[in-house]
Amino acid sequence: MPRVAFLGLGAIGTPMARHLARPEHDLVIWNRTATRATEFAAQPSVQGHVRVATTPADAARDRDVVVTCLPVSSDVESLLDGPDGLLATLAPGAVLVDCTSGDPATSRRMAARLAERGVGFLDAPVSGGVSGAEQGALTVMVGGDEGVLTQVRPVIECFGKRIVHCGAIGAGDALKAVNNALLAMHIWGTAEGLAALEKAGVRSDIALDVINTSSGRSNASMNLFPERVLTRAFPRTFRLALLDKDVGIAADIAREQKIVAPLLQLTAELFRQAHRELGEEADHVEAVQVVERLADTTIGGRGDRTTKPS
Repeated sequence: MPRVAFLGLGAIGTPMARHLARPEHDLVIWNRTATRATEFAAQPSVQGHVRVATTPADAARDRDVVVTCLPVSSDVESLLDGPDGLLATLAPGAVLVDCTSGDPATSRRMAARLAERGVGFLDAPVSGGVSGAEQGALTVMVGGDEGVLTQVRPVIECFGKRIVHCGAIGAGDALKAVNNALLAMHIWGTAEGLAALEKAGVRSDIALDVINTSSGRSNASMNLFPERVLTRAFPRTFRLALLDKDVGIAADIAREQKIVAPLLQLTAELFRQAHRELGEEADHVEAVQVVERLADTTIGGRGDRTTKPS
């Protein structure tokens, strides 16, 4: 079995790494906040199956597969260089599998640099959220050489239930960005529709009951709004800042391909606005609160509200 390193123990990365913490993988982990890595390695379920690296170079030494899962592509690219970087120790024949929801241009640039050293690269962003990562049931969108994917598939299968080869380097990033742009559209559009219905005297729970058995339904209307908006829970599972980034990538792709995409561009502008207004730590579904403010109503309330959402 391959020797694996995992870099990036965020909300998604931590459960992904847990699925890789098997004796046969001889797993090495690294995280920018070192205490998170040491705490992970001390967990009873993985103790004895994981070594904590001091640097990215230390993590990549003698590894067959290095998996990265960071917020943005530039974070991954920054790990390549210098005496402590991945390029210092990645050996020819190794493969870097980048599960970051990244941008195609940076992935292509990294792939070219790694290829000069005989190292393979796949952009392999994931979908399914924290729950999918915990269950080992993520969808993995892969860009790159199909033969390289075959080589590392046993590793990806540890956390991915559905592994889709999307095309050349950058194709996985592009598909993930468009998928998340559609998520953003569904959140914003559903919020606008429900806000209008609230002011027209239609309760949001009644509206969703009808919509979710009709043609307007989406994951947002069927799951996110009943579980997070009507309850006013807004759990912080996926940062609005990251969705803003993903929608921006999708809008950039449309421009690069000279596609007339006014809805994509507008969605990117709206989520930039929401990100600026709500800050770095807000959850993506909290964008609904911006719609509520603009409409002067609360989804799940009735008519004009007296207390504005925070």
